[in-house]
Amino acid sequence: MGAVYALFSSGLTLIWGMMNVINFAHGDLVMIGMYIAFWTYVLLGGGPAVFGPLAAILLFMFGVLVYFALIRHVIDGPIISQILATFGLALLLRYAAFWAFSADFVTLPDTLLISGNIDIGGILIELPRLVAGVVALAVTVGMHLLLTRTTIGSQLLAVSEDRNAAMLMGIRPDRMQALAWGLAAAATGIAGALIATFYYISPTVGESLAIIAFVTVALGGFGSVPGAMIAGLLIGLIESVSAYAIGPVYKDVIVYSLFVAVLWVRPQGLFGRPE
Repeated sequence: MGAVYALFSSGLTLIWGMMNVINFAHGDLVMIGMYIAFWTYVLLGGGPAVFGPLAAILLFMFGVLVYFALIRHVIDGPIISQILATFGLALLLRYAAFWAFSADFVTLPDTLLISGNIDIGGILIELPRLVAGVVALAVTVGMHLLLTRTTIGSQLLAVSEDRNAAMLMGIRPDRMQALAWGLAAAATGIAGALIATFYYISPTVGESLAIIAFVTVALGGFGSVPGAMIAGLLIGLIESVSAYAIGPVYKDVIVYSLFVAVLWVRPQGLFGRPE
């Protein structure tokens, strides 16, 4: 679960690191990815090998559309404009899902990916969660390598550092920022498709996932994909251990208490750079 947190949180931290924009619709993009997975299975009978890439492609295109239709017009405005724009987008997606899919919870069948558990030293781990976690971790590492080891990553970094200087070097900032939104949305699509194999699906699921994403990004350090990855794994581990040792009802209390404690000592997060 922590690896899935890391994957969709890496998209949120990419947007912040690239444009200093906080995307309040991020959790609802994960929700859309979950519904893409569900309806791909229901209508086409496709499994994860089909609905995972499909969710990534569709959400990538939607992310680019959101940038050109909305974000580009508010990115240079007051911070309140950015907040209200992305919050309004979140509400639009959420209530569009209510209208299209109803408020009923739906799930994918347990046997869709892999069924059963694996016993590691007396600890039972559900195979669907394990597979989803491994895939999510691999995609997150791939995104980090894309940003740090490729020409596209260098161009994205150049735009985030100095937009005007990047233009002088022949880089088109609009294209790079649209690409960043597309990559971030694609990450939510893959994460949504993965988490749908073992998690409930509803129009409101994005609310709780958005909170986790913000906590993960703040804990890891805004703008740091490796930070989001490690923070996501930590949060997933802390949730599971505290739910087992103390009780499921207290797991969020433990996570958020440790989160506040870390930020009290290190406000920039574990891997963030001090201002």
